[in-house]
Amino acid sequence: MSEAVIQTNGLTKDYGNGRGCRNITLTVRAGEAFGFLGPNGAGKSTLVKMLVGLIRPTAGQASLFGAQAGTIEARRHIGYLPELYRYQEWLTGEEVLWLHAKLCNLEHSYAKKRIAELLEEVGIGLRGRDRIKHYSKGMQQRLGFACAMISDPKLLFLDEPSSAMDPVGRHEVRQLLQKLRKQGKTIFLNSHLLEDVEVLCDRVALLNNGEIMAQGSVEEVLQEKNRWQLRVGGLTPLHLEWLRETTGLPMKIASIVSLQTGDLVWLEAQLKDDEQIGWLNSLIVEQGMTLYEVNKAKNRLDEWFVNAVSGLNHRGERA
Repeated sequence: MSEAVIQTNGLTKDYGNGRGCRNITLTVRAGEAFGFLGPNGAGKSTLVKMLVGLIRPTAGQASLFGAQAGTIEARRHIGYLPELYRYQEWLTGEEVLWLHAKLCNLEHSYAKKRIAELLEEVGIGLRGRDRIKHYSKGMQQRLGFACAMISDPKLLFLDEPSSAMDPVGRHEVRQLLQKLRKQGKTIFLNSHLLEDVEVLCDRVALLNNGEIMAQGSVEEVLQEKNRWQLRVGGLTPLHLEWLRETTGLPMKIASIVSLQTGDLVWLEAQLKDDEQIGWLNSLIVEQGMTLYEVNKAKNRLDEWFVNAVSGLNHRGERA
């Protein structure tokens, strides 16, 4: 088993107004991508700020690479892209990266090479010579990504790394993160873009009102079931009831495809094993219905997230 890069035990930050986070205990191992999820105001950014040393915990402990969080030894190995990023608008992108390179005490020739590589890697390119005041929010976020990676850190803390980007930008960031994972980097990702988390992360934790509700591998939290979706024509309520009684399988109409005819639907069935799909297909055809398409369904992290917090109180942005 790989070493623990992030280790927290009972980590707590109490602001005295009900915000912050409480009793956070988790482990992130080397080379792992860990997704930290939760509604707005749940305390995700508070946790990250404690881990990178920007605020001190009220109680509990946290360590990075075995060193106490916030110490120089712990910070030496990390890169951080905050949710709220601000750069000097009178500087160029290159100059901002040079500033961060000097803060990291990088040797000049290495920094020059590294800056050129990063500007290309994050999609800024020659616009690195433009002043920040001419950058869009998405461009500034790309620059922040480059700043986080300037020292080639072992561990990256990314707080909503593509929130200001368009779909193309988010796709490029996702590809970059996948590349970093292949290089063995450890990634701690705060994001409300659950599709990115589902694709990138090995494990996730769900935070609500400052407390962890669930954590584990993506497969564990989703509790994958063997669900199939079938696009069927000619399905009536009697057909559906007959199929349920004959097979003994849970079935429901997931959506109506054609409102004009009212009988072209997506039927969703939960099977015990994949072999049953052939049997179900034959039953549908034998009863005179038309089978247009069959797909194995996959549980989605966004569905799990909504179901997990549905009906619960959460602080939100104004609480």
